[in-house]
Formats: sequence, structure tokens, C-alpha cells
Amino acid sequence: MLFKNLVVYRLPEGWSLSAADLEQRLERSTLQPCGPLEMSCRGWVIASPTGRLVHTVGQHQLIALGTEQKLLPSSVIRQFTKDRAVEIAAEQGFPLGRRQMRDLKLRVTEELRARALTRRVVTAAWIDPVGGWFVVEAASANRAEQVVEFLRKSIDSFAVQPLKGDRSPQPRMAAWLLYGDVPQDFLIENDLELKAADKSKATVRYSRHPFEPRQVQTHIENGLVVTRVGLSWSGRVSFVLNEKLEVKRVEFLGISSEPGDGGGEADAAEQFDIDFALMTGELSQLLVQVDAAFGATAATEDSRG
Repeated sequence: MLFKNLVVYRLPEGWSLSAADLEQRLERSTLQPCGPLEMSCRGWVIASPTGRLVHTVGQHQLIALGTEQKLLPSSVIRQFTKDRAVEIAAEQGFPLGRRQMRDLKLRVTEELRARALTRRVVTAAWIDPVGGWFVVEAASANRAEQVVEFLRKSIDSFAVQPLKGDRSPQPRMAAWLLYGDVPQDFLIENDLELKAADKSKATVRYSRHPFEPRQVQTHIENGLVVTRVGLSWSGRVSFVLNEKLEVKRVEFLGISSEPGDGGGEADAAEQFDIDFALMTGELSQLLVQVDAAFGATAATEDSRG
């Protein structure tokens, strides 16, 4: 269980819900199969090989939200409706009118919805009561918000706040590139994106490719702002940080992604715990330093020039 993309929130102050209490509340909203007329449904699913809704290692907790969505392309509905309309027209001796076609399309949609295939997507979230973090493994903020909203409904109250610096991330990241004022333990890597702030949305992107500092300086002087930058931390984690302080493309350096040699069920559960403990141990420290880099105590002044 190694997260790759992180949307980070601060837990509510005074968070004290135990794993047992949390599991009891999640049990009231587990994922159930979609009904015949439902196109999607959500609910909590087993988070680990232990078979529990809340997986705990130390004081860290892992939960998972399952979303099932029926696959019913509009092109399929149109084709079935068209074929059915031809049959009805042959029976009644004249083509269907506009209102008949509309009613027919609704009937066809209901029939196909009941028979549609279902796709399940699972989104994991990590709760760090000690560090005060709630982290969703999601590539987009919208998907992360679905987890936050569903958890809020499940436990009645969940007033998290997105991770935000006291100062705008974009000028600070620009200062790192222009003046080398990178926080201690961080190094800039070969990923960078700059965008124009005007309507043109002109974009310069380096993906796993070296960039020339002078060219970057010219881009910034011409009005482009830094929207994401590749970083490594303490030689242990590499990632891409964007202007919303979302952590993307996380890689744990020096750690093999290959499964263990055992291959049995017990070994899989043990390896899951090892991976989760390693991930939470590293990322909890990393998030503290990312937070400090954009907080009021950060050493770099955005207005430096």
C-alpha cells in the first residue's frame, strides 16, 4: 500500500475518534450493489488483507471508499432506441413522432440500466492522528472531495481543511528556481511546469528532462508562473509538487516495488503492513517539511528580487 498521488488535508482540531469507533460508524455505510435504476453508488469497502474497514498500523489508519458506476454509453442507448423504433414503425405502419421517440428512449434507458455492467473504483485514505493529516490517494481534488464528503456523512462531522501555505506557493517555488533557496533536505529534480497567467495559458513543461536555469529565469521574467516542480526529499522520496500543494508521482527511493518472496496469504498481509508502515513513516515527516516550506516561518521571502 504505497500512495502515488496525495491530496492532503488537516484533520479537525481535537480529532480523537478511535479505530474501533470509526469502524463502527463506517459499517453503517458499506458499499451495496447498485439498484436497478441507479447509475452509481458509494460505500466503504475492506481496506486491507485483514478484512477490516479500518486497517491500523501503530496509530496510523487506512480506510477505503468504493464507487460503483454502471457503464452505459449514450451511443448504445441511441442504437437500441433506433432499432426498437424501426420495429415499432413496421408494426404500426408509420414512423414514430418526436414524443414517441422521447418516451421510447426513456424506456430503453431503464431497460439497459438494469442490465449494464458495473465498474468499481476504490479510493484509499490515510488518517494520521499524531501528525494531524488526512491524506487521500487521488489524482484529482474532485475525487478526494468525494471521500471527504462521504466520510463527513458517515461520522456526522468532519471539518478538514486543505493543506494551504501562509503564502502563495507559486512565488515561493519560483524563488527556489531563481535563487536556489530550496528548503533544507530538498533537491529540485527534472520536472517543471510554467504557465502564462493570461488568457493564452501558454505552457512550458519539462517532464523527467533537464532544464536550463537561464531559460527558466527568462520564462518567469516574461510572466510565466511555476505551477509544478519536481523535488526529492532526503534522498528517500521523490515527487512532483503543484501550485495547490498536491503531491504527485510519489516514488520511494531505494525501495523495491516487487512483491515478497513468500507468496502466501499471510505473507501478503505482512507485506501490506510493512509497506503501510514505511509509507506513513516517510510521508508524515515529508508533509511536515512541505508544510513548513510554505508556512509563516519559511525563510524565503516571496518578494525577494
